[in-house]
Amino acid sequence: MKHWLEGVSQLFLIAFRNLLTHSRRSLLLGGAIAGVTTLLVFLGCLSSGVKATMIESATTVATGHLNIGGFYKVTAGQSAPLVTDYKKIEEIIAKTLPDLDYLTARGRGWARLVSATDSTQVGIAGVDIAHEPRLPKVIKMEEGKLEDLAKPGSILLFESLAQKLKVKTGDSLVFSVLTDRGVNNTVDVRVCGVAKDMGMMTSFNVFIPQETLNQLYQINDSATGAILVYLKNMNHIPRDMDLLRKALTGAGYTVMDREADKVFWQKFDEVNREEWTGQKLDITTWEDEISWAMWGLKGVDGLSYLLTTILLVIIAVGIMNTLWIAIRERTREIGTLRAIGMRRRAVLTMFVMEAFCLGAMGTATGALLGSLLAVILDTLHFPMPPGAEMFLMSTTFHFALDPIRILGGASIITLCCTLVSLIPSFKAARMRPITAMSRVG
Repeated sequence: MKHWLEGVSQLFLIAFRNLLTHSRRSLLLGGAIAGVTTLLVFLGCLSSGVKATMIESATTVATGHLNIGGFYKVTAGQSAPLVTDYKKIEEIIAKTLPDLDYLTARGRGWARLVSATDSTQVGIAGVDIAHEPRLPKVIKMEEGKLEDLAKPGSILLFESLAQKLKVKTGDSLVFSVLTDRGVNNTVDVRVCGVAKDMGMMTSFNVFIPQETLNQLYQINDSATGAILVYLKNMNHIPRDMDLLRKALTGAGYTVMDREADKVFWQKFDEVNREEWTGQKLDITTWEDEISWAMWGLKGVDGLSYLLTTILLVIIAVGIMNTLWIAIRERTREIGTLRAIGMRRRAVLTMFVMEAFCLGAMGTATGALLGSLLAVILDTLHFPMPPGAEMFLMSTTFHFALDPIRILGGASIITLCCTLVSLIPSFKAARMRPITAMSRVG
């Protein structure tokens, strides 16, 4: 074993010295590998940043990590997005999930919001601010106070919506809605504050107290729109979803079959066609609730993989051509090494190690440059173009360093560089010593 390790270390040293001897060629090819890695890391940080922003925005404005929503039907043909007697369900959730962080009940609504100058349709979240520990940490106020949302008849808007309606803190607005009972109803509200935008979702969502939403829709205090569940570890979402389904079914509730990537309001037509009355619960994840926006993240990932694949092919061809040239130039050297006793396997290993060293140094440099570039751009808070802002759910470009993704990308490129070197390396190893030593040029 010791002898084998010494042999490998000698071959590694020879390979490294060969790279230094042909420094110009090594720098050109290593620079190309570093460039590919830089682009891969940069796009990976952008993708991770977009996902982190999307999760933060979505789980603040519209969804929990898990959601227990559902539909209540008084008649077979008319449903409402309600969970009745939700306190009992909260007790079941608290007993069932071992890694529960906290849960909160939120009303759901969709109504016309009218100001003195304009009107628009908005999504409404009815909240109890005393049970929303996440909101004060994430929402940044432009004016007014978030805690004033505890007052009945108040409303919190985001910048873009406030600008559209031309209102500021203290101004009055009116909600107008057709209730689930088919009755037109209105409620007056006063702006308690304006928060900074958090991307697409905040352009059409508002917060009001739960009791104000109940007054608008004329429902009692024992009902809510959904129970938002926040976990200590989001990796446990699939497991916890299964636990909740079993616990709720065991407690006598009817739980709807999961329809992945389908938002609750997309299920109305199907639910209204079904012949049943009463309560059915629907368990969804944060990804289900914002599936309509997930394609933006998939687009960034797809572009990253496409560009990386193209560049990897170019780099692979470059490495193979470089090694072919190196083998041709070093034919007599190979013949000499074979003549003094170096085996074919050692020759093969030497050239593969050269490619490995070149790939490792190139990817290490590229990973460092890509990470540094991402950190610098993240601190500058570059504004996102309006079109991209709508789908990536952020007003600025955000880059997040993901060590696993960075190391994984660098490892893949290094592995690719090593594997493509096998073909020319096999040719070098198969040279006969006499033929190689007698070759000129």
